Amino acid sequence: MRISTRRARRPVTTAVLAAAALTLSLLAATPAQAADPIYDPIPEAQIQSRLGLVLEEYTSFPKSEPTPAPTDPRLMRQARINTIMEIPDGSGRRAVPDLNGQLYVVKNGVPHVYLDVAATFAPKFFSGRGLGQGFGYVAFHPDFKRSGKFYTVHTEQAALATEVPDWSQSGTIFHGIITEWTASDPAADTFAGTRREVLRIGFGGQVHGIQEINFNPTAKKRDLDYGMLYIAAGDGGLGVRNTDPQNLALPHGKLLRIDPLGTNAASGRYGVPPSNPFVGRPGALGEIYAFGFRDPHRFSWDRQTGALYLGHIGEHAIEAIYEVRAGDNFGWSEREGAFVFDKTSTRPCDKLFPLPEDDEQYGYTYPVAAYDHDPAPGWNCTSDVGVAVAGGFVYRGRDVPALRGKYVFGDLVDGRVLYTEAKQMRRGEGLAPIHRLALFDAAGNSVRMQDLSGPGAPAPSDPNRVDLRFGTDAQGELYLLAKANGKIWKVTGTREFASGQVGNTKVRDTMRPSNWAPVTPSKWQFTGKQVILAEAGVARPGPRRPFEYAVLTAGPEFAAVDVTAEVRLDTPVEVTNRDVIIVFGYKSDTEFYYAHVSTDNTILPHNGIFKVNNADRERIDYQWNGRSRGAAPAIVDADWHTVRVKHLPATGEIAVYIDGAKDPLMTAKDTTFGSGRVGFGSFDNIGRMRDLTVRGTPAA
Repeated sequence: MRISTRRARRPVTTAVLAAAALTLSLLAATPAQAADPIYDPIPEAQIQSRLGLVLEEYTSFPKSEPTPAPTDPRLMRQARINTIMEIPDGSGRRAVPDLNGQLYVVKNGVPHVYLDVAATFAPKFFSGRGLGQGFGYVAFHPDFKRSGKFYTVHTEQAALATEVPDWSQSGTIFHGIITEWTASDPAADTFAGTRREVLRIGFGGQVHGIQEINFNPTAKKRDLDYGMLYIAAGDGGLGVRNTDPQNLALPHGKLLRIDPLGTNAASGRYGVPPSNPFVGRPGALGEIYAFGFRDPHRFSWDRQTGALYLGHIGEHAIEAIYEVRAGDNFGWSEREGAFVFDKTSTRPCDKLFPLPEDDEQYGYTYPVAAYDHDPAPGWNCTSDVGVAVAGGFVYRGRDVPALRGKYVFGDLVDGRVLYTEAKQMRRGEGLAPIHRLALFDAAGNSVRMQDLSGPGAPAPSDPNRVDLRFGTDAQGELYLLAKANGKIWKVTGTREFASGQVGNTKVRDTMRPSNWAPVTPSKWQFTGKQVILAEAGVARPGPRRPFEYAVLTAGPEFAAVDVTAEVRLDTPVEVTNRDVIIVFGYKSDTEFYYAHVSTDNTILPHNGIFKVNNADRERIDYQWNGRSRGAAPAIVDADWHTVRVKHLPATGEIAVYIDGAKDPLMTAKDTTFGSGRVGFGSFDNIGRMRDLTVRGTPAA
């Protein structure tokens, strides 16, 4: 049983209307204060996919240090690597930038320093404040093999810089600089050659600078887009308080498009493509390709369709993927995602409001996929939840057929790896469903990114913060990067979660009354066809665990096991905290697992996989975000529903399925209990079970 993740959304207008309506959007697109604020803007849960990526370690990087020494532990990483790309010269070499200043080239899996950007621009080079400061990105001209030209973006302290920015925000404290480098020998393994400054932008905050620069890999030599450099410039962290992202006279909060080899810009250091949407418009920068961004973090082109997708990090609640077209206005800071954003609100939680009925007139473009922050109840709305999208790529490689056509991205903080189907990311047609991918190491063990990125992460940084990034090679194969320990993994294949065999031993006559041992016999009825918990349980002394359950005593204890049953809740639907549990791996009243499925998943005990191990229950499912939400609500009515629990102790994989769905509702990995019995029960509800089947491998 799934909750739909597609929602109606207003149609998107054309770029022409977007430009024409700019003045209106600045003056009139204020929240309708009669509407109630929205606190859960995207209630749909991410769908746990049965599909998992197999990750093989590709390479790792030495420890690097920010300049100046950081005070923010989030900057204390092994190596602040930002992406991996293949140099477009047929050599097979890969380039990896480190925000702390080194440009690495990886040859045959071994990295070495190709260019020290930090040393080149010392002492002005600046990487020790703000999460995106330093040597942010590198882009190789598609004709690099012949011309030797590539481009970097780095940051400098404004107080130390002598150059004047091409544009500045008030109170500028750092500059974002794009530099053109020309290698004397493009095939050399270390850089030698010349450089020149292309453009310089002054930012008034220490975050949301120039994030990515890149060339369209789908453009051919005779295409208008060939050799055009796209530049994702953030709002300097100031857009939440000003209108810079909507101001077409500034580059802040914009996606820019320039010809780095041209000369018709005001500075004469680059060209402004005549095909850009605002060329010739009075008061507008011809460099602008699209606008209305807060933090346009990563973008990429679908190599098959040419569509441009951009991962946008939100302010209050919305992490979004946009399909970008020329002239688009994505609304910040009048909009966050597909919601009105009220930057004037004096109540920190009251920021998002419904779109007005006349929203079409403003010409905003809304996400094709998005998720929200899922803060904990009582969250301090002025604090950082720790959620940020990491934009990715539509997979068009050959090595991993199951990924083809999927836009793979993730959350850069906790390392969730996600995907949407590219064919479902349609502008104006609602949000595409987001699926969460399982992950496996090269040995086939189920892992999370924290398991891979935590070892080697230097103290005092948080080892659970992955700092996830993505990259590709010339063949379109996919790579995952973690700043935490400075490692890169290549996606080498896929496998399904909990796909192993459980064995063929079955328990017969499971509904026979004599086959059940309940905690409190007086609360139960056994009809031979149904197991009925007729009276709600009550809390018992000792560790927190289910109040009432009955254990199946027939048959052997099982190691690997597959449990399927139909369950029904007799507790009225009006009661929000309705729950049933399937017990497995049962050793004693204080040693077992249980799968908890319910109506309400907004508080800790609901919709989860739990372990009781002589202590208070511990939630172990991957879907739990540690704050407020796990999997989608499972049983929301009084009908019969099929629940299936599969447990593979050898690998620790646990999967829970509802109503015959191919993808699990919940997954977990734990190896505490290698065998045990199964059962059925609840906390303080009444319900029943029928058609129980148990199949597996008897415990040794």
